[in-house]
Amino acid sequence: MKWENNRQSDQIEDRRSDPGGGMGGLGGGRRVGGRGIGLGTIAIALVAGWIFGINPMTILGVLGGVGDMAAPTEQVQTTQGPAQAPTDDMGKFVAAVLGGTEDVWGQVFQQAGGNYQKPRLVLFRGATPTACGTGQSAMGPFYCPGDQKVYIDLSFYDTLRRQLGAPGDFAQAYVIAHEVGHHVQNLMGITDQMEKARARVSEREYNALSVRLELQADCFAGIWAHHNHKSQAILEPGDVEEALNAAAAIGDDALQRKSQGHVVPDSFTHGTSAQRQRWFNTGLQSGSVQSCDTFKQGSV
Repeated sequence: MKWENNRQSDQIEDRRSDPGGGMGGLGGGRRVGGRGIGLGTIAIALVAGWIFGINPMTILGVLGGVGDMAAPTEQVQTTQGPAQAPTDDMGKFVAAVLGGTEDVWGQVFQQAGGNYQKPRLVLFRGATPTACGTGQSAMGPFYCPGDQKVYIDLSFYDTLRRQLGAPGDFAQAYVIAHEVGHHVQNLMGITDQMEKARARVSEREYNALSVRLELQADCFAGIWAHHNHKSQAILEPGDVEEALNAAAAIGDDALQRKSQGHVVPDSFTHGTSAQRQRWFNTGLQSGSVQSCDTFKQGSV
């Protein structure tokens, strides 16, 4: 990936020099939607990160549908830290990928007559306070709509490469673009409708809605790749395959097989490997928000 072609974002908040993110006496586990996260193996921890750690709240209003996870029950007061340009290579990489998402979504929103509000991206180690509760490395990357920030401990990339078999810089970029996709959903969607949906439907139905929202974030990641390559020629041979491989590695079926040896489709909240690959590719090929209507009946 020719990530150096991108402008580096000025919305990076680097907390890595402060293990624990200045959490002091917070302690305890982060809770989202009334469900705690305290799982054992690395594979199950990754499931927790991608299923619970990401807290997308909304639907894509222009397409119609219903959203994913409920608001967190644990609230932590946080302050806006200073934005600072990372000086290490991985930090610069993240800043460049984020800068590319800002340029793409800024243009998409502008063409639709809207104004894109940039998210902050927080680099941390171990644990850190967020408006959605205590963020921990074992959760994997996640987006918090309460403060409109993406959180990532870069050690996740080691896990992605070594434990899940998904190496490559474009695989890493896909992870960031997916989280930014949740931010786009937050800007376009309706938090109250998501909360009302949780109260109205069964857990099984709610999981099915969660799958659709996650697949839409994958499709939005594909939109970023489409337009960022069109403007900055970021893609190199093998990059798309890296992203598709990463999408397959974090499919619900793949993670459940790795963690428990079998799959439980009714518990899926992010979609199968094949679904995640298909929707990323849909966004990549079309570059169109309208193509990402995962809530359309029969779409998934």
